[in-house]
Amino acid sequence: MSVSSLRPRVCDLIFRLYGRPLHPELFEILAYRKVEREDYEVTVRITRTGHVISWDNHDVHLTEVAAAADQPLPERRRLLNHRLRGEMSDSLPYAPRVGYQMSFQVEVLPPEIFLHVHDEILTDGGKRGLLYNFKPNVRLALAPLGFVTVEARPGCLFLSSFHTFPDEFTVVKTQSLIERKS
Repeated sequence: MSVSSLRPRVCDLIFRLYGRPLHPELFEILAYRKVEREDYEVTVRITRTGHVISWDNHDVHLTEVAAAADQPLPERRRLLNHRLRGEMSDSLPYAPRVGYQMSFQVEVLPPEIFLHVHDEILTDGGKRGLLYNFKPNVRLALAPLGFVTVEARPGCLFLSSFHTFPDEFTVVKTQSLIERKS
């Protein structure tokens, strides 16, 4: 498998939010972590095309997906749908007690800056969060990375992801905030 076949092209990616769980069988899961707290549970999955993050409490279930646009995904209870291009912010007052905000940036970098950012993600991913380092078959090729962090703060949860696309010198960054309102 070549490096370019590990990930789709960035122009073929989407960002979606669902108000329901999605079956893990829909995705090629490469890394997985679950975080359980007293009043919610977060499941982080890094996939070949991006990530699937599920947040669940007693009243609400949200599933955030960064995936290939041609990947068959359900339409039912889809709350947000954006192509991953440029920069975008959106919000959704999902329920009386839960708010959701997201933003993403797609950055094409000069090769030397991309290499520096890539190395920083590798270093940071070794210390915290969930990191998946794709292993290319070509010995000296730069492998794509998927990195997701989950930070719990009183009343809110902050999620950030970084997905690298070495063939395109591109980094896709997403940030999401889930707020529990009283």
